[in-house]
Amino acid sequence: MYSHYLKYLYLTTSLVVMFWLSSLFETYSKISNGIAVPKIGMEICYKLLNDFWSAIVVSLVLLPVFILIGFIQKRFSVIFMTIIFTLVALIQFALVKYSSTTLVNLGADLMGYSFSDMYLTVKASESLSFIFFLPFIIIPLLYLGINFAFTKLDKRKIVLGTTLALVIISGAMKLFLHELSDSKYENKLAFLTKEIIRFERDKSIAGDVQNIKFKSEYPMLKPFKETPDVLGPHFNITSEKPNIVVIVVEGLGDEFIGKNEYAGFTPYLDSMISKSLYWENFLSNGGRTYAVLSSLLGSLTYGQKGFLELNPYPAHLSLINVLKANGYTTSFYSGDDANFDRKINFLDQNGIDNLIDKNNYGPEYTKTKANAEGFSWGYPDGEIFKKALIETNKMKLPRLDIIQTLTNHEPFDFPEKNEYLKKIDGIIDSHPNLKSQKENIISYKDIFACLNYTDNSIKNYMEAYAKRPDYKNTIFIITGDHRLIPIAQKDKLCRFHVPLYIFSPMLKKAELFKSISSHWDVTPSLVSFLFNNYKFNRLDQTAWMGKGLDTSKEFRNTQGIPLTRNKGTMDDYVYKDYLYSSGELYKIKDNFEIEKISDSDVLDKITQEFNTFKQLNAYLTQKDKIIPKSLNLNKPKGVQFTKEEQDTINKLIKGLNREEMFFAARELAFHKKHKKAILLCDFILNELPNYSDARTLKGRILGWDGEYKKSEEELMIVIKRMPSYDDAYLALMDVCWWSDQNKKAIKIGKLALSNGIENPEIKEKIARSKKTLNNSK
Repeated sequence: MYSHYLKYLYLTTSLVVMFWLSSLFETYSKISNGIAVPKIGMEICYKLLNDFWSAIVVSLVLLPVFILIGFIQKRFSVIFMTIIFTLVALIQFALVKYSSTTLVNLGADLMGYSFSDMYLTVKASESLSFIFFLPFIIIPLLYLGINFAFTKLDKRKIVLGTTLALVIISGAMKLFLHELSDSKYENKLAFLTKEIIRFERDKSIAGDVQNIKFKSEYPMLKPFKETPDVLGPHFNITSEKPNIVVIVVEGLGDEFIGKNEYAGFTPYLDSMISKSLYWENFLSNGGRTYAVLSSLLGSLTYGQKGFLELNPYPAHLSLINVLKANGYTTSFYSGDDANFDRKINFLDQNGIDNLIDKNNYGPEYTKTKANAEGFSWGYPDGEIFKKALIETNKMKLPRLDIIQTLTNHEPFDFPEKNEYLKKIDGIIDSHPNLKSQKENIISYKDIFACLNYTDNSIKNYMEAYAKRPDYKNTIFIITGDHRLIPIAQKDKLCRFHVPLYIFSPMLKKAELFKSISSHWDVTPSLVSFLFNNYKFNRLDQTAWMGKGLDTSKEFRNTQGIPLTRNKGTMDDYVYKDYLYSSGELYKIKDNFEIEKISDSDVLDKITQEFNTFKQLNAYLTQKDKIIPKSLNLNKPKGVQFTKEEQDTINKLIKGLNREEMFFAARELAFHKKHKKAILLCDFILNELPNYSDARTLKGRILGWDGEYKKSEEELMIVIKRMPSYDDAYLALMDVCWWSDQNKKAIKIGKLALSNGIENPEIKEKIARSKKTLNNSK
C-alpha cells in the first residue's frame, strides 16, 4: 500500500518539475525574443513557487480518483493517473506557449473568443511549423522520463523531505508576499482555472435575470437634456453641420504620448496636444479591441463577452445611427477583415453606409507581407488613410468617417519597416527620458518603429485632409483602443490608459483636462454638442452608459467605470479615485499611477456597486432593455426564422462548421432544393454578413427562381464589399442575361475589368450580351 502511494508522490513530483521547466522555458522565450525581464531572479523564484503549489493542488484534487480506482485495480490507477498528469503537463505547456506568443495569459477570454479568432491571433505572431509542435511531442516523453527516473532512483526520503520543506517554505511566502498573486507570476493552469471560475461566478450573479428588477423597465433611459453640452463653449459654431472623423489607433497607450515614459516616437501626436482639447487621464473601457466600437460609438454596456458578440443585438442608439438619421453619410475604414470580432455585424446593424475592409483594396495598395504561414492581417495604416482620403471624395456631406488603424499589433510589420528601424537610435539619443531605458526600448524596437510609422501615417492623413475645402468644418477625434500588450505594463490601470484628442479648425483654443473620463463619455458629449448647436431631428431620450466628458481641469472622477480586460471578464472597476482589480484595492494618484491600499469599507462599497452593475449589464442585454423599440433607429438586419424554419436549419447544420454549412447549401441548391439552400445561406449570413460565397450562392438561387431584383441586390452587396471577387460579377452578369438586361450585364462586366478581375469568363459573358443585343436589332 505504501509503495502504491509513493508512485503517486513521484507522479506529483514529476508534475512539479514539468511545471518548473515550462516556466523556465517561458522566461527563456521572453529573453530570446528580446523582451526585457526586470528582476529576473525574483520572477523565476515567484513562478516556481506558484508552480509548486499548483501541482500540489492538482495532485490533491485528483487523489480521491486515484484512491477510488486503486480499490478496483492498483496497476490501472497508476497508468490512468500517469496519462492524466501527462495531459496536465501538456496543457500547462500549451498555455505557456500561448502566453509567450500573445503576451497575455489565456483566461476567461477562452470562453469569449471563437477558435478561429484565437487561431488568427496566434498565427499572426507565430509560424505554425513542425518546430512549433515539436515540444508537444517532447513533453509527454519528458514527463514519463522524469517519473521513470524518480521511480528508479527511489530516493523516497529525499523526495518526501524536499516536498515537506517546500510546502512549509512556499506556504509561509504566500502568506507574507502578496505580490505572488500577481497574474504575471501565476501558474498558467491556475490562472485559467481561476478565470473560468470567476466567469461562471459573474454569470451566476447576473444569471437569474428574470428575477432582476430595477426601479424602471429601462433603467438607463433618461431625458436628452440630462447630458450637458460641455463641448459647445469650446467651438466657433458654423451654420453647416460639421464632418466628424473618428480615428481609433491600435495599441495607443498614454505612456507613448506627450512627456510620458516612452514619449518621443509619436512627434505628430505630441504636437497635437497643444492644439486640441486633450484628456490626459482618459480610459478605454476594454483591454482589447473588441470593446472599442460599442463603447466609443455607442456608450453601450458589455454583455457577457462584449457587446459585439450579442446575437441578436438589443435595441440601441449609437453615433452612427443617430448621425445617419440626420443626413450624415457614414463610413468605416480598416485594413483587416471586418468579420473579426464581429465588427461587421455591429456596423451593419447600425446602418453603416460604406464599409471598407481588407477586401476593398485594389492592386495599387500595398498589403502587409505575409508571415511564414502565409498570414497577413491586411493593409497597413498608411494605406488605410490613403484609402480613406480617396473614398471620402465620393461621399456627400456631412460625413461621419470612422478609421481604425491596424499596424501597431503583432507581428508589428509594415512597408518601409527597415527605414523606420534605422530611426530608433536617433530618437532615443535625442530624448533624455529615453536614454536611460535604451536597452529596454531596443528590445522592443519593432514596436517603437511601428508607433513612429503610425504617427507619421496620421500626420500625412491630417496634412492631406487640411488641403480639402471641408477641412475647416471638420471635427477630429483621436484615441487609442487600449494600451498595447507586449511591452511590460507598469500596473493594472495602464492597460486602459489611452489619450483622447478632440481637434478642429473650429476650436477657440486648446485645453487640457485632468479629470477622468472614458470611451463611454465621447458619444454622449458629441451628440449633445451637435443637437444643441445644429439643426438636428429631435431626440427626447437617450440611454448612454456614460454621463459625458468631464471638462474639469482638476483631477477627479465623478462616475463608476467598469472595465473589461478580456472577453468574458469584468474584474476592474474605477470608483472615484480608486481602482478595484480582481478583489484588490488601489488608490489612483493625480499622475494616474496607482498604489495598493487596504480599506475594507471602500472595498465593500465598490464590490457592491460592481455587482449591481453586473446585474444591470445582464438585464439590459439579455432582456433587451436599453431603449424601447419606439426609439430604435436601427432597421432590422438579417433574417428572422420561424420555429419551423429554425428546426429545419438545426437538422441541416448538426455537426457542421461554417464552411461545411456552405457546402451543404450548395449541394441542396444543385439538387433544386432551393428553399432549404436559401435557409442555410441566410443562417450563415446572419452571423457572417461578408461571407461572399454564401451571399453569391443566394443571389444565384434567387436568379434561378426568377426573383431578379432580389438577386441583383444580394450580388451588388458582394461586389460593393468585395470588388475583387470574380464570382459575384459572373453571377450578376448571368442574372442580367436571364432577365434580358444585357446592357447592364455589359456594364457589370466592364466594372469587373476596371477592378482588375482577370477571369476570362468576364469577357466571354460581355461578348454573349453584345451578341444578344445585336441579334435583337
